[in-house]
Amino acid sequence: MALCGIINTYTGSQEDTEDILQATFIKIWNNFSKYDEQKGRLFTWMLNIARNTSIDYIRSADYKNKIKNRTLEKAVYETNSDLHFTESHDHIGLNTIMKKLSEEHQQIIDLGYFKGHTHKEIAEMLDMPLGTVKTKIRQAMIALRELIK
Repeated sequence: MALCGIINTYTGSQEDTEDILQATFIKIWNNFSKYDEQKGRLFTWMLNIARNTSIDYIRSADYKNKIKNRTLEKAVYETNSDLHFTESHDHIGLNTIMKKLSEEHQQIIDLGYFKGHTHKEIAEMLDMPLGTVKTKIRQAMIALRELIK
């Protein structure tokens, strides 16, 4: 369920979520020998694979073409379902922890982690130098790590 939730935050579409979930399980199966328990928990490793697969999918040309060519009814439904699933990752308590961060750190983590933007894209969106964005992301992750302890 957690993998579905993280994937759905990127796609907002049940059909796309199911496709990405299947691709995620295939990647997990094929790369399980690369998992190193010394580097982190299995659950975290699997979530990262799901997140990366989702980001790859929404950046793909096929997905961008699909979005451009969807019907009006489907566009409205997916927009409404996006609103419905915004809290889907909260089952692990992340929203509560995120609210304890400064607004700047919340925004940077949201853009980089949940929305899948690159550092360069974030720099352009926030009109900041790339080095500043990277520093702020690092500071936000350190603050988040301290809150999780």
